[in-house]
Amino acid sequence: MDQTLAPITAPIPVRASSTDDPAELLRFAIDAHGLGAAALATLVEIRGGAARALGAHMAVAADGRFCGYVSGGCVEAAVASEALLAMAEGRDRTVKFGDGSPFFDIVLPCGGGISVAIHVLKDVGALRHVLELLEWRQAAGLAYSPERQTLEPVEPPPRACWLERDFLSVYRPRTRVVLSGQTIEAQAVARLAEASGYDVIINGHDEDAADTIDPFTAVVLLHHDLDAEAAILETALMSPGFYIGALGSTRTHRRRVERLTVMGFRRDDIGRIKAPIGMFGPTRDATSLALSVLADIAAARLVAYA
Repeated sequence: MDQTLAPITAPIPVRASSTDDPAELLRFAIDAHGLGAAALATLVEIRGGAARALGAHMAVAADGRFCGYVSGGCVEAAVASEALLAMAEGRDRTVKFGDGSPFFDIVLPCGGGISVAIHVLKDVGALRHVLELLEWRQAAGLAYSPERQTLEPVEPPPRACWLERDFLSVYRPRTRVVLSGQTIEAQAVARLAEASGYDVIINGHDEDAADTIDPFTAVVLLHHDLDAEAAILETALMSPGFYIGALGSTRTHRRRVERLTVMGFRRDDIGRIKAPIGMFGPTRDATSLALSVLADIAAARLVAYA
């Protein structure tokens, strides 16, 4: 009796989550690999404009689930389909979209073009290494070799880039906000910072504050009294934090500068303080101030780690 084999139907790509947090994407890839197979797609070339930075990732599971972004959302399903084909073949591939791409039906709204390298994960040791370093709030790096089809840990580069024939990706801990103050403004900043995915430590004015302020930390002082902020401000000025902001008017800040100068702080150190705090102002309500502060923190982070 003849038997006809049923055609194999490829999984349909479906977005599993809307996250673009690199750590969450790597965890998704690790979990997917444990269930069967997974691929990590990386934005490795930008031609013209693009919605994402070099090194942006997507993680794709063998059942079609994917997460992450390499564009503004216009090519992700196509990338996932290419990743499923790569997993079926067991070979990496690099695909172009937009300008210079063979996919004429996929046009990037920015008018540019991108290239995406798709790596079929053979093991997840390198990904676990990155997550371990991020857990310790240390930067991490990965080198992807299209020729060898490998992914290996490396010292983190200043930014994602090509180094000879390897593409280097960099991963940094998420922004931590050390928030000091028992004010309504502090409550608003904490609420919006948590909603933005930042790690928030409230009332970091004790002796342990120095241990919590690392290079990826913003210190936000929201007191209405210079004496109340003194201890945490001194700690912040001696820390590697990338942002220090303090509540108060221009007149209040002049008094602050005078006090710090008498205490022996140098002009460059005092110049690290953003005061009045925030990107725009003056504000007259707590929510507007919180938006101003978080926008300022986000802008400072981009400058520090572009």
